[in-house]
Amino acid sequence: MARFSSEATREVNRRQMETIAVKLTSVEARLADMDAMGIDVQAISPAPPQYHYWTEPELGREMTRLINQRLAEIVAQHPDRFVAIGAVPLQAPELAVEELERIVKRLGFRGVEIAPHVAGMELSDPRLRKFFAKAEQLGVLIFIHPQGFADGQRLSDHYFINVIGNPLDSTVGVSHLIFGGVLERCPKLKICVAHGGGYLPAYAGRMDHAWANRPDCRLHIKRKPTSYLKRLYFDTIVYTPHQLEYLVEQYGSDHILTGTDYPYDMGMSDPLGFLESAPRLGRDAREAIAGGNAARLLKIARRRAVRQ
Repeated sequence: MARFSSEATREVNRRQMETIAVKLTSVEARLADMDAMGIDVQAISPAPPQYHYWTEPELGREMTRLINQRLAEIVAQHPDRFVAIGAVPLQAPELAVEELERIVKRLGFRGVEIAPHVAGMELSDPRLRKFFAKAEQLGVLIFIHPQGFADGQRLSDHYFINVIGNPLDSTVGVSHLIFGGVLERCPKLKICVAHGGGYLPAYAGRMDHAWANRPDCRLHIKRKPTSYLKRLYFDTIVYTPHQLEYLVEQYGSDHILTGTDYPYDMGMSDPLGFLESAPRLGRDAREAIAGGNAARLLKIARRRAVRQ
């Protein structure tokens, strides 16, 4: 994110951090903002720069354990307001499996956050198979959130590394999950992709066409790529009502969750108001997206998940 940024972008980011630093570090400030937004329960997770996939395995494990311990403390202090989605040192898959099992079984975490690529490994890399198998076995949610596009030489200006790069990174990562056979091997995986799933959900017909016409697109999957895509979940960070309505129409209101990207300037300060702005969403769809789906996936008591 910093390497592929212009001087203007770095200056805007610096000023933004001066404004939001307290929101990133103060639980009290977050709770006040949640109240203002009408959010009863929030799933909190590491910020993407905290993946630390570039570290050596032992250091990576130590850093993710520090992050997860702090998340566990926050949830313990406010069990009616927060659930935790933790971090794992995915650059060391064996250690990632151990940490995933620890945070779920010992700390009660409801999911794990990962990037769309891991230190040069695509998500379809055979080294990551044990991790996905363990996540499927534990029944926890995997939240995929990008951290800019890895090859961003063309994306330095105009904050393109985020504006274009983040959804592009998710698009590539999810495509590897599908075409690389991860979702074929792990049919019960629960995966939510940030920012409405990136670009892929809006242009999925192209990959179905490729699968039907090219044998190199059928190496690891038996069905149309969209049949796997429709298993995934997406958040509401798409900014325009018609795009949200499109996601609901194509993938179902039971596969959309309310997102905030709090507290960054690319986030949404009124997520429930955004739901209300989509005229074609019925009451049942709004209630599912506002909290019912999260309650089901994250095992939250329904009375706590949906604002009354």
